Amino acid sequence: MSYIKPKFRHPRLPINTLGYTVADYDGAISTLCAGCGHDSISAAIRNACFLSSIPPHRIAKLSGIGCSSKMPTYFMGRSHGFNSVHGRMPSVATGASLANRELTYIGVSGDGDTASIGIGQFVHLVRRNVNMTYIVANNGCYGLTKGQVSATADLGTVSKYGTANQFEGIDIASLALLQGASLVARSFSGDKEQLEPLIRGAMAHKGFAFIDVVSPCVTFNNHAGSTRSYTETREHLDAMPLDFVPMREEIRTHYAAGTGQNVTLHDGSVIHLHKTGTDYRTNDRVAALNALQAAQEEDRILTGLLFLDPNSQDLNRNLNLATRPLNELGKNELCPGSRVLNSINEGLR
Repeated sequence: MSYIKPKFRHPRLPINTLGYTVADYDGAISTLCAGCGHDSISAAIRNACFLSSIPPHRIAKLSGIGCSSKMPTYFMGRSHGFNSVHGRMPSVATGASLANRELTYIGVSGDGDTASIGIGQFVHLVRRNVNMTYIVANNGCYGLTKGQVSATADLGTVSKYGTANQFEGIDIASLALLQGASLVARSFSGDKEQLEPLIRGAMAHKGFAFIDVVSPCVTFNNHAGSTRSYTETREHLDAMPLDFVPMREEIRTHYAAGTGQNVTLHDGSVIHLHKTGTDYRTNDRVAALNALQAAQEEDRILTGLLFLDPNSQDLNRNLNLATRPLNELGKNELCPGSRVLNSINEGLR
């Protein structure tokens, strides 16, 4: 099988204000399972950057470990990128943002990478209000290690191996709100009409912008008992080997603000989505937490822009750091000499 993307593009592709086409924001061909919602998220990020006319070379993509963390390979091949250790992307993102505030930082993570091994670093990234867009592709399982339930899996959901989850799932959108995130949103991978504007708004926001995206796993949540399944019917799976991934169409949906939508997944299970309405107040952190809790108690997934602080001050501004990137500073600016050092020390006495 070839993974070389053809260079041919339609000669009349639309261009943005920079003169780029959407093809200029492409990456490598995805090697994720056919029908995976993560590919829809990659496409939404690519389209959002194209529509916002952000130069690809002014974007830095950051990720950890997991199926979701492979996604940056599949969009914007001309951008900067760093694939970090499992759960440690927040440290890299913080350092990069402090060193060069002029880039647009997009962090892509998963529910395991963020809510399990990386939860400690995630919390500090939130509370410091690092200027970046942080997207979690949330499928409730570990796809790269054969389907164990993750920390965001719902209570009672059954893994592919028949083990029921005995613990309440971590709602990372609520966690981000509690820790002071200045923009919090949630969406569904198949709802591009909602997801793309949320990503564009997050990239324009000055501060930490968090988007939790429900993205069903096509391979390891494909069984009865899972609350986030997205694959072949159980009757067909009984005769399938474990390493076979059926070709499936990605599930897409479209519905108006303020309404709900029941999305039937390929195994017959249903998730209940509900969009925030025009009367929803996005500047009330407590109201956002209450709305998330109420939706959870009603077995609904609340989507849309949940909270926005329009007066956010990011970490660079709070620390009063240099506005120029460190790689643009000269020797005299970086090493001003002992006289300046002594004056700083005197000021600390």
